[in-house]
Amino acid sequence: MKVLIVNNMAPFIWGGAEELAVNLQKNLIVSGHDAEILRIPFQWEPSTRIPSQMLLARTMEIANTEHVIALKFPAYLVRHHRKSLWLLHQYRQAYDLFDAGQTNLPPGDAGADIRKAIAQADNESFTESRHIYTNSEVTRQRLLKYNGFDSKVLLPPVNDPEVFTGGECGDYIFAGGRVNSMKRQYLLLQALAKADRRVKMIIAGPPESPADTRQLHKIIEEFGLQDRVKLDLRFLPRAVYVDYVNRALAVAYIPFDEDSLGYVSMEAATARKALITTTDSGGILGLVVPAETGWRAEPSAEGLAEAMNAAYENKARTRQYGEGAQFLWNSLGINWPETVEALLK
Repeated sequence: MKVLIVNNMAPFIWGGAEELAVNLQKNLIVSGHDAEILRIPFQWEPSTRIPSQMLLARTMEIANTEHVIALKFPAYLVRHHRKSLWLLHQYRQAYDLFDAGQTNLPPGDAGADIRKAIAQADNESFTESRHIYTNSEVTRQRLLKYNGFDSKVLLPPVNDPEVFTGGECGDYIFAGGRVNSMKRQYLLLQALAKADRRVKMIIAGPPESPADTRQLHKIIEEFGLQDRVKLDLRFLPRAVYVDYVNRALAVAYIPFDEDSLGYVSMEAATARKALITTTDSGGILGLVVPAETGWRAEPSAEGLAEAMNAAYENKARTRQYGEGAQFLWNSLGINWPETVEALLK
């Protein structure tokens, strides 16, 4: 079968959705299908241009393709007679982030018109889709609340689980992934300043903007954390990233109300690492069970510092939580062959 994976493209930004698309393509090919990725350019600023970008996706002609798997807004607006959605997220600034006062849409009638256009286009695309899968229970509930469409949760598999072997725990907490304000690495540094001086941290991943880099350096200088934190702000070679995860004492991932479990948390669980997150972090809460797989801290410097201290105070317990995280992840039975089979139904 000829399968086209449709996703967005923001130039020079690479994250979990891009990794998912690449590995979905690889596993479709392993399963005996022809598979390619179509990346549709999309930028969310200025937000007044979003309708024209929606129109671009909606009017795109998809030829020589037997099945389409679409991932994100507005890419999933493409028309095809056999289209399935693996919904990673909608344009949240028109939905839950609008309700939370974190939208980039203009105020007044202009913003209301864009929100209405997004909801109408979404609903039309969801209606014509063969199947709708979501990447977490958080995404499923959000879709049901705002659009009235139910879906089936299809968690993404870990891409190369064999490399996340764990091993001896080091002396640092690892925070990996794209660096931006929604991932809240700045809050981890603020917490580190309040934690025991034994606590060390590595923050690694590509920053979304120069401002994100400047913010982290400013906090490090303000609190004198130079000897307790390492910043490795780039798109990491896979081997470097894997080594950071495998040698960590624990892994921290604290996005604000994120849809997915997050690759770094799934990979950390595979590597038997305890997890630190916050009570408002969204999808990852499905992996972080207090006193079993890690810590759910309040989203404050004080709350996170307490969790970091706990990871250091009893390292035997921290290792036990890591074992629990691996057991929980493995119990979900997520694998690529069954994922590919579901998406092609």
